[in-house]
Amino acid sequence: MHEQALLEQAAKIRLAVFDVDGVLTDGRLYYGPEGEALKVFHSRDGLALKALARSGIQVAIISGRQHAGVNVRMQQLGIDEVHQGIEQKLPVLEGIMQRAGVTAEETCFTGDDWNDAPVMRATGLAFAPCDAAGPLHHLAHYVTRHGGGLGAVREICELLLCAHQKLYILETIGLDDGSN
Repeated sequence: MHEQALLEQAAKIRLAVFDVDGVLTDGRLYYGPEGEALKVFHSRDGLALKALARSGIQVAIISGRQHAGVNVRMQQLGIDEVHQGIEQKLPVLEGIMQRAGVTAEETCFTGDDWNDAPVMRATGLAFAPCDAAGPLHHLAHYVTRHGGGLGAVREICELLLCAHQKLYILETIGLDDGSN
């Protein structure tokens, strides 16, 4: 998508929905000695998600996997619309859009693997991290320069904030509250 067209479409977005594994994390799963799975989130992505929410853009999560750490992280960021263990993401997306009062054109989704393709096709703006499964690059209107869990979400949030002329919000978020 041409840069000007991308910014024009991004300016219409009122709901940003993100996958978790491979988007908010690098997709790797770490297992502790007791078999517990650990996920690593980037603090700069968290700060950007908070800025996005403060800008008036609603934020939601749809993940194929279930993990208690995701609930903890999203609670820290003030994200209430969190759906995990979802095999068919499209019906969940439709429910979120209905509750948010937005259209597909006003919604964006960021995904990284095959199970995200139907959702990416159903939104007005689709994003993929640069390390997403190859075919998703063709579905995405924008492929980030950063990988999942390594700044891709920050890049997307900054693009949306810029399109809404609200990039300044990043400067207003306190870094000392421990939730970024």
